[in-house]
Amino acid sequence: MDNKDHVIKLDDVWFSYSRERPVLSATNLVLHRGERAALLGSNGSGKSTLFHIIMGLIKPEKGKVTILGKERQQGRDFFEVRQKVGLLFQDSDDQLFCPTVAEDIAFGPLNLGKSREEARDIVKKTLEVLGLEGFDERITYKLSEGEKRLVALGTVLAMEPEVLLLDEPTTGLDKEHTRRFFDIIKSSARSYIIITHDPDLIEQSTTKQFAIKDGRVYKR
Repeated sequence: MDNKDHVIKLDDVWFSYSRERPVLSATNLVLHRGERAALLGSNGSGKSTLFHIIMGLIKPEKGKVTILGKERQQGRDFFEVRQKVGLLFQDSDDQLFCPTVAEDIAFGPLNLGKSREEARDIVKKTLEVLGLEGFDERITYKLSEGEKRLVALGTVLAMEPEVLLLDEPTTGLDKEHTRRFFDIIKSSARSYIIITHDPDLIEQSTTKQFAIKDGRVYKR
């Protein structure tokens, strides 16, 4: 594929939380439009850190970060990224902070400048996609873990992202919620990266695999 078609490109990216051991060292990664990738690696290998760099939540010590065809350096460069790249956190409680399901899903669209009427329509359509019709006024913290996971995904999908970053999205889910989750993902996004240890999900839901080891990313 042509380099102009990439949606995420990291060139020689370095990052460390301490001087003793870099988390990422000379890391390179390219995700082209339409690719669905798995990111594999042991706990603490830097997978979530890599996602946070892509979203501009942390800044690399050096290297080049190009998202959706533009190099991103300063904090303001990532405003567009956070509108068009959706990050699903590993812990749903980190993503859900409003009292009700409808408020959580509407939060992103309202911050994009949508009217309350438009946000209500987005909430309705998103809940239909999730198979959670009638959950509008449900109290978020009272949901089951599987329901929370789907609602957290809904807060991301409501932004209509071009790319998804999914951090251990099915951890703790039963088979039914896992199946529903990935049916939704595959019908909603052309490009995504999944952090997962589940070989079945890798086989069924990805077109390429990356592995991160000793601070570097390798294509498998």
